[in-house]
Parts: sequence; C-alpha cells; structure tokens
Amino acid sequence: MELKVVVSDPKTGKSYQVDVKDDDAKKLRGKKIGDTFEGIIVGLAGYKLRIAGGSDRGGFPMRPGIHSNHAQKILAGNGVGFKAKGGQRARRRMHGEVIGDSVVQVNACVTEYGSKKMEDVFKPQTGDSPESKTEG
Repeated sequence: MELKVVVSDPKTGKSYQVDVKDDDAKKLRGKKIGDTFEGIIVGLAGYKLRIAGGSDRGGFPMRPGIHSNHAQKILAGNGVGFKAKGGQRARRRMHGEVIGDSVVQVNACVTEYGSKKMEDVFKPQTGDSPESKTEG
C-alpha cells in the first residue's frame, strides 16, 4: 500500500507532499475523516495531524458521512465533490470517509506542532531541484 499524504500548515498556509509506503501506510488504513494520527508516520516527530479528506484511484473525493471504504454513487446536494445551483441535486460517485486500499491521496492538517519547523523537515535537498542543474 502506498499513499501520498498532503500535510497543510494552517499557520503559514503552505502544504507539503510526502510519500508514505508499506507499514506506515497500513497504520492509516481504517482511519476516517476527522481522526487524528501521529506525525511520525510522515516524518514529523512531535506533530499531530487530522485527516481532512483525500481521493481514490479514480480521482473521486472522500466525503464525510459516507460510512464505507469504497466508492459509491450518492444523491448529492451542496458539499464535497458537487456544487449545487438553486437547490438541485445530482447522483455523483464519491468515496467513503474511511481510508481503504483504493485511496491514493490523504489530506491532513496540523493540529499540534512539534519542536522542529516544517520548513526545516521538508526542505528541498540541494542538487535535486531542476533549477540547480546546469546543462552543458
């Protein structure tokens, strides 16, 4: 199991993407939107993160209130995944709020901060960015 976890910092408004694999990704399986988890899973020791959403392999968004770990069609009004105009509703495919095998991206928000700054932890390595490489 492999996940991309997007960690957003409400203080600075920045977000960072982290690839989580194998055992750490399995620790997130079964958690649902609104649950908190330890930041050590994504490399942020001392941080606590809250699951805010995500999407599955097909790009369908996770929606709170759907108590399942797979995608299904629901009759949606305003909310995640559909913007209604004039009170209309439509049948849309949404993923449930529980993280399962088909989820590939999880959005998380920081609730408690650790001792290190997030900029220091996720600082890009020198030489990895395309701007630093020169072609000859």
